[in-house]
Amino acid sequence: MNDFNLSRRTLLKALLALGLTASSAVNLLHATTKNKIVKKIPASGELLPVIGLGTSRTFDALGDTELLSQLKKVLHIFFDKQGTLIDSSPMYGGAEAVIGKLLKQVNNDQNLFAATKVWTYGKQSGISQMEQSRQLWGIKRFDLMQIHNLRDWEAHYETLKQMKVEGKIRYIGVTTSHGRFHDELEVLLETLPFDFVQLSYNINNRDVENRLLPIALDKGIAVIVNRPYQRGDLFSDVRGKALPTWASDIDVSSWGQFFLKYVVSHPAVSCAIPATTKVKHLLDNMSAQFGRLPDVKMRKEMIRYFKSV
Repeated sequence: MNDFNLSRRTLLKALLALGLTASSAVNLLHATTKNKIVKKIPASGELLPVIGLGTSRTFDALGDTELLSQLKKVLHIFFDKQGTLIDSSPMYGGAEAVIGKLLKQVNNDQNLFAATKVWTYGKQSGISQMEQSRQLWGIKRFDLMQIHNLRDWEAHYETLKQMKVEGKIRYIGVTTSHGRFHDELEVLLETLPFDFVQLSYNINNRDVENRLLPIALDKGIAVIVNRPYQRGDLFSDVRGKALPTWASDIDVSSWGQFFLKYVVSHPAVSCAIPATTKVKHLLDNMSAQFGRLPDVKMRKEMIRYFKSV
């Protein structure tokens, strides 16, 4: 256990002892830049904006000239709005090739936090796949390499540890988007020093609040959230419904921001990665990383209101 993780938990407990809510206490551990909400990666203290960019089902666009042009605008605005973390995987068809193609065409990607996954069986196959991903992205190294859906994690974990020692990657992570893997993931997080974990979490699917998020918080593991909109289902649930009158108290002006701020206000969560091909949706998503975050009391009210509409 490193000193940063220990001091972070000790300070959090001290703030809670003073009577602050958990979210308010954790907010004091966050840094802001021009009102941008960022959180510290527990393993290093590095700051990470709370809204990133996912590429599943959106960046698989090779050969589609119109979509590629649209995604170029999305990527440009993502960086322009101070985004950094882009997440992908070999599982996502041509997404990594598209990312690499578009990164060459934008001029403001200096702060890119590149995250992808290894998704294959066998040590050597994993090494080859990760090198192919690096070449597709056109970068010197990945910031974060994650074991996708725990696939052959025993082989890949040892490889990733060595790659981190050699400076070929900066952080090691593990992911799942399936509840059936939660028990196994819980054991891994309890026993292995991962820097990151990626999982599914949203206001209507809060299972990870029971065990996985508390473990991540206790162990000092950064959390990336996928499916914060439950693949768009949440918008169907609130179609035609008005936001609560108190939404402005947490600087929320859309349902998308409402859902994202619920997710990223959890003390364990470092970043959410909504995916989109549309500029207007990207702009709305990025607005969620500015302004105020809900505290524990407000989060409960958000759940209550969502269930009532």
